[in-house]
Amino acid sequence: MTTTPQETRGPGPAVVEDAMDASVPADEYRSRGKFDRIVGLVIAGIVTTAAGLLWTAIAVNRPESGIEESHRAVIGIWQVLYNSEAPAPSVILTALALALLAAAGLAQLERRVTTRSRRSMNPDHLPLAPKVIMASNRGEFAGEVTVTVLIPAHNEEASLPHTIASLEKQSHRPERIIVVADNCTDATVRLAREAGVEVIESVANTGKKAGALNQALKVVLPQQGDNDVIMIMDADTQLDDGFLANAVVRFVQDRALMAVGGLFYGEQGHGLIGQFQRNEYIRYSRQMRRRRGRVFVLTGTASLFRPVALRTIAASRNRTLPGTPGDVYDTAALTEDNELTIAVKSLGGLMISPQDCTVVTELMPSWRTLWNQRLRWQRGALENIGAYGITPTTLRYWAQQLGIGYGVIALSGYLALIILTLVSLDTWIWFPFWLGLGFLFTLERVITVWKGGWKARLLAVTLFPELFFDMFLNLVYVKGIIDLSSGRQASWKHLVHAAPARTLEPQES
Repeated sequence: MTTTPQETRGPGPAVVEDAMDASVPADEYRSRGKFDRIVGLVIAGIVTTAAGLLWTAIAVNRPESGIEESHRAVIGIWQVLYNSEAPAPSVILTALALALLAAAGLAQLERRVTTRSRRSMNPDHLPLAPKVIMASNRGEFAGEVTVTVLIPAHNEEASLPHTIASLEKQSHRPERIIVVADNCTDATVRLAREAGVEVIESVANTGKKAGALNQALKVVLPQQGDNDVIMIMDADTQLDDGFLANAVVRFVQDRALMAVGGLFYGEQGHGLIGQFQRNEYIRYSRQMRRRRGRVFVLTGTASLFRPVALRTIAASRNRTLPGTPGDVYDTAALTEDNELTIAVKSLGGLMISPQDCTVVTELMPSWRTLWNQRLRWQRGALENIGAYGITPTTLRYWAQQLGIGYGVIALSGYLALIILTLVSLDTWIWFPFWLGLGFLFTLERVITVWKGGWKARLLAVTLFPELFFDMFLNLVYVKGIIDLSSGRQASWKHLVHAAPARTLEPQES
């Protein structure tokens, strides 16, 4: 891996950029890029057209302005100007009906995809479907479940010892812990060996994290029995106690289960930007609990897989799945965890993120590093659906990207309208109907982060800081669409942690 430091490494984290062209063959990247550019244009075109049609419908049926009909009320010593104007009941009912239809349609689509996988008995089409898997191992005992943990690490001397310690403190300790050291130039390898774990060092790897894991899995996978599981865990992550015990129980209870992912929450610290990220992760975990663990993405922070799932993915590359034959991970994917999730689902595999498997993960300490992280996530998500195309499995992901795009226009329009109103009116006018909607929205924001404590609730109830944080994420989305549509080549941004402080031993007198 060739790295070019952008900042001098000091007491805080430094950002290191890695050019992606070294990890992806030029011909492969160009062929993918043409289709990815179509993905960006299609999403941008659909979203813009939908917003334009809505704007046209509103403009055609625009009611007469009723601002001059505003009323004045006295509350204590204040005089308040308000307007009781509200959308027509037919407009409100139509909006609710469209929202419910969209939600119901998406839910029905997911149900049909899951039902299709559960009922399939075709090993050529869906080799990881439950009936196919259970038919292959019926009546056989493959031994007790063992856990082998792979920790990909590139210069992770600061966080790796804590990650290993969290594994060793688990009530169900893993049978093997293997650090996959990828082109490390710090003390990562030495610290791993001092901790008593195995180390596999990558050889001439230019495929980043995915390439290093592919090399390690070619060594580890042949050693795994059918009842064993392999866990992929980031080097900056710490498991909560009970994670592995609960995951193993899930695998024991369901022979057809192919993967178990974790629910992650953010570490403490990093001020306001840290609280923004913690609130975001709390809402995602709550959403997963309400979905009863049905997974959007098997998080790269910590996920477990049956060996048969990884072997089947490797055998399906360049056939029914994108990628190089024999590789578990597609090294052309910017977001390898999202791509692997789509791969397992495309082969009919079942997966879950149970609420009793929780993990604390690293937060980005600055707006710059957060921008780099989210741009990689967004660009990777778009490229993944571009690589897989439109299939029953990926329709959910296409709908998600379209929803995000429409939300970008809606939130931008909302904030622009507020600013325009402030500039245009001499006196602020309150609209009770919209205030009521705003109150409900604020209440929802507070309830969804309630478990995060008073800081999370305080940030949510103020509303506008989180709206501006959402606008920051919207800008990331727009940048990803523009880069993809213009064919701009993606790049990795690797966050390097500060070296751990050394404690001085007291001298003997």
